[in-house]
Amino acid sequence: MLFQRRSLRVAVVGVLGAASLALAGTAMAATPVSHTTATATAAHQAPAATAGITAKPSVTTVRAWELFRVTGKTTGLRAGSKVTLQQKQHGTWVALPASAPISRDGSYSLGVKLGLKGKNDLRIVSGQTASPVFNVTVG
Repeated sequence: MLFQRRSLRVAVVGVLGAASLALAGTAMAATPVSHTTATATAAHQAPAATAGITAKPSVTTVRAWELFRVTGKTTGLRAGSKVTLQQKQHGTWVALPASAPISRDGSYSLGVKLGLKGKNDLRIVSGQTASPVFNVTVG
């Protein structure tokens, strides 16, 4: 039963991810969030254009299968490359089938539905670059 519920959730998130590709032009830019690894990056003298991703959910609490949006802005990533939603499941980051392209101004927008009740730890990734973790509680 739990496997069927997860499969359904993954399928719904995938469909919403594909639909968000068509709506990517309506993306809203989120306020940039500082990275906790900024001091480590400065210590290693990273190149001037370091990659970064911000992520902001439209809500912090939703009902099961209720649609919400995750929007954000990227820096140092190529326009047209994909950002993907990940969820922490049993201590491991799992990529959900929800992705969106990065627009020319560096922004992105995803439509998401979650069915797993409780606190969901989520993040947005592109290659080796990840946003800070954000939480959405499903009630």
